[in-house]
Amino acid sequence: MDEVFRALADPSRRRLLDALNSRNGQTLRELCAGLDMARQSVSKHLAVLEEANLVTTVRRGREKLHHLNAEPINAIAERWINQYDRHRAEALADLKTALEEHPMDQASTDFVYTTHIRTTPERLWQALTEPAWTKRYWGVELASDWTVGSAVTWEFEGVTMADPEQVVIESDPHKRLAYTWHTFTPEFGEIIGVSAGELAALNQEPRSTVAFEIEQMGPTVKLTVVHGGFVPGSAVRASISGGWPEILSSLKTLLETGEALPAADQQAGQ
Repeated sequence: MDEVFRALADPSRRRLLDALNSRNGQTLRELCAGLDMARQSVSKHLAVLEEANLVTTVRRGREKLHHLNAEPINAIAERWINQYDRHRAEALADLKTALEEHPMDQASTDFVYTTHIRTTPERLWQALTEPAWTKRYWGVELASDWTVGSAVTWEFEGVTMADPEQVVIESDPHKRLAYTWHTFTPEFGEIIGVSAGELAALNQEPRSTVAFEIEQMGPTVKLTVVHGGFVPGSAVRASISGGWPEILSSLKTLLETGEALPAADQQAGQ
């Protein structure tokens, strides 16, 4: 965590983070123009922020988009803040959720999250694709043969979610996996406690897509999750932004210690 505190100590880097908090998913050119900083300076500061995992990048064609990454801040909260002042930590969490659910600029609605796990690409792929593994850290059993076009079936607390549009769209073993998100069935709505009206609103939104990018980084594996395809003000986007950090934290803990975090299934499928 030393890298995180060193990165945050510089006011120019904090300005960059503020700029991304205002409008996530910016290119280098956009950040330079918005902050009136030299391109070389912005590039150097972004490199430090990426090294600290405070910023993660996603390629869209020829462009490289920069996104805030909440993982190191969550780690700090888990290590210190939650131990000493849980009420203040919850208030900070509420603020973070509010910023994620109602961004000032809706130019980029993708949810992007990067974490580093002490494991291998093979074991991580196994954890993402085998039902016995996904149930341990997620509470959901995902069933598929994981070839492009194949169905992905969700099993959660006795409810099966299957749909012709729930399919694998990319599959490069140990490197990249992407599939469309599940259908919000009435049975699932009852389990998570949403009303019929809220469920109808969720199902009226375009079906979103989640992608997992796996990259070996020395003794660890870098996992980047990109969940996108949302409309501005999406209720699904608001829901998954709170669920993914807990799911991925539980996944990391399981692979590194052999035990998932307790109550991992509380955010299942959201």
